[in-house]
Order: sequence, then structure tokens, then C-alpha cells
Amino acid sequence: MRHGIHPVSRPVLFRDRAAGFELLVPSTAAAQHTLQWKDGNTYPVVDVEISSASHPFYTGTSRVVDTAGRVQRFERRYASTTRAGR
Repeated sequence: MRHGIHPVSRPVLFRDRAAGFELLVPSTAAAQHTLQWKDGNTYPVVDVEISSASHPFYTGTSRVVDTAGRVQRFERRYASTTRAGR
């Protein structure tokens, strides 16, 4: 591997403020702020808008589409026009 061309990987704290979730992982992401974490060390912090703690796919709060209700509404709305055309 050539030296000096790869970004430096270091522990970075990713913080989801909406969910109160923090995750410490190795990353090359640039951070402007630092924060003291649970282990007593200070790490660079990157604030993210969505994480696995707040995303609907992972939390199970995604809305369910009512396809049966939509089909029934469509049939009720256009039933009179399809019968008259026959």
C-alpha cells in the first residue's frame, strides 16, 4: 500500500440527537466537535439525522398501506360507469 494517500481511520462517535442514540465506530468522517464518551475518552462527534434507533424500518413504526380499502373505494367509485358501458 502506498503511504500518504489513504484517509486516516480513527474512532468517531456518531450521535442521533432525535433518538438519543450514540455509536462509536472507526471512520474517516471529518468532525468539527468532540465529546467525552462513556469510557472517559474524548472522540470526534458527527451528528446524524437518522440512525437505526430512529428509522421507521428498524423501529417497526412504518405505516401500512391499506390496499384492500383502496381497491374497494375504486370499485365503488367506478362501478356505475363500468356497468353502463357493457
